[in-house]
Amino acid sequence: MTLHRPFLLAASAVLALGTFGGAHADTLLIDRVKQESGRITPTRGLSMAQVENRYGAPLSKLAPAGGDSRWHPTINRWVYADYTVYFERDRVIDTVINRVSAEEIGPKGAVPRR
Repeated sequence: MTLHRPFLLAASAVLALGTFGGAHADTLLIDRVKQESGRITPTRGLSMAQVENRYGAPLSKLAPAGGDSRWHPTINRWVYADYTVYFERDRVIDTVINRVSAEEIGPKGAVPRR
């Protein structure tokens, strides 16, 4: 049984290193968000008109989702260069920073309209 113990310890070390290596890639967007926390983005509760007046027109307005019942309100998404704004009906419910590289986990960055 003592012969197997070094093997198990080595295997555990390899798995732990692999886990930490994968976790690094998953935290890139989180790290960037922490660095950019001073960025001013639309806040919860603003109307669509207020967002457009304060932050300008989005690069794109994605097709609405939901809206098929009162329990599934319409969700609208407006994509800006650095973030995406999510609306429930016409009010902001969240703003999410877009990812800028393939290694980051999160919404893809916007492609500007021509």
